[in-house]
Amino acid sequence: MPGTFNSWLLATRPRTLPACVGPVLVGNALAYANESFSWLPMSVTLICALMLQVSVNLANDYFDFVNGVDTHDRLGPVRVTQSGLLPPVAVRNGMIIALALASSSGLYLVWLGGWPLLVAGLLAVLTILAYSGGPLPLASNALGDVAVFVFYGPVAVAGTYYVQSGTVEPLAFALSIAVSLPIVAVLVVNNLRDIPTDARAGKITSAVRLGAAGTRRAFAALIAIPFLIVLAIPLLLGDAPRLLWLALIVAPGGWSLVTRLYQTTGAELNPVLAHTAAYSLLFCVLVSAGVLIG
Repeated sequence: MPGTFNSWLLATRPRTLPACVGPVLVGNALAYANESFSWLPMSVTLICALMLQVSVNLANDYFDFVNGVDTHDRLGPVRVTQSGLLPPVAVRNGMIIALALASSSGLYLVWLGGWPLLVAGLLAVLTILAYSGGPLPLASNALGDVAVFVFYGPVAVAGTYYVQSGTVEPLAFALSIAVSLPIVAVLVVNNLRDIPTDARAGKITSAVRLGAAGTRRAFAALIAIPFLIVLAIPLLLGDAPRLLWLALIVAPGGWSLVTRLYQTTGAELNPVLAHTAAYSLLFCVLVSAGVLIG
């Protein structure tokens, strides 16, 4: 993709952006169902989430190049720093600008939600910087999956609901677990593809520890467990809508992803990664619809 604009667009990794949108939709849907919804907080929350996602994508691009993780034998989508499309200092500055934009929008959310949102925001920024950077990068010490689960699950869903309502309820946390697991599955596909190159670079992801077979089983579990949670929530929480079961519509798509993962290796996993990201968004949309209609 020649040209500065196209290079920056590539650096933001737009196919990963659905991952941050879905949980925000679920939190806002729950707020709307409980009659504590406003459009402005929803819009600002989406902007903040998108800027944080762009920040972490740029941070990974920059830090993985600086730390020698991204080399000429990389199998994943093009990284602009490693490929020379953009100089490292430009990508680093882009990361700083994206973090500044996320923080600026986050100030409004802190004004609405108080100190809990301030703590969540500071932890998000620190996690972005520590994910691929710092002396002990989370992604290189098998903690990337945990970070994704926490920030795309409870923080995103329950935090969004808290911004709108000023409270947190068990349903928000239950839904946050269900919608975060397919998003973790996106990272699992990424790490499965990169097992050989990560191992050579000394980057110890959960996939490197589990091996290819164990990673594929983990992916299957991350796709299957959310359906069990969605089935159980209306039975365990009396006020939860049974129309959460709408999410079961995508079960065939989840099975298809698992089948493809077992049949695919190397760079051919890139389309599976993109489709898993789209699948995670669709799952969130159906969960949101179940909450709203129910």
